[in-house]
Amino acid sequence: MNRVLAAVLISGGGSNMDALLGAAADPDYPADIRLVISNRPEAGGLAKARSRGIEAVAIDHRPFGANREAFEAALQELLAARGIGFIALAGFMRILTPGFVGLWRGRMINIHPSLLPRFKGLDTHARALAAGAKEHGCTVHWVTPELDGGAIIAQARVPVMPDDDARTLAARVLAEENSLYPMALAGAVRSLAAAAP
Repeated sequence: MNRVLAAVLISGGGSNMDALLGAAADPDYPADIRLVISNRPEAGGLAKARSRGIEAVAIDHRPFGANREAFEAALQELLAARGIGFIALAGFMRILTPGFVGLWRGRMINIHPSLLPRFKGLDTHARALAAGAKEHGCTVHWVTPELDGGAIIAQARVPVMPDDDARTLAARVLAEENSLYPMALAGAVRSLAAAAP
């Protein structure tokens, strides 16, 4: 089986990244994750990736200031140099420009901590509680220029408990994210391969 060379983009501790790397350690998994990139040099996920023998690189967005295109050019240069064919965003806290998204159309997915289309953007757990939601969860979707607006690949649901706060709800959703994302990435890569001429 020809495995697709993949990269994971992170900004923080890398819980979902770690779940993806664990799955990709199986040679039968369709994505071969060779690279982890963070826009924050202090991101804890970089050390986790290196401990698994994965190349982990920081491209700090801050020196680029408001020039998102220049940051993304540096990102694209590294991705191209490593022959990456697929990107999984895993807690990558940068809004990507339409130009970069267009380069990776149909080859980039994201995991979001809500049942999209509800609660796009930030603070999803607190917003779900404030809205009186009876269930909450996470969504894996294709990345498009619209924030959290791409076609849904997979979702996992959790009930909202009467005594939940944002922290307890987030912890239960994260457990589902860690299970859902490896399955969804595998499915997305396989669908891409099936559609190839």
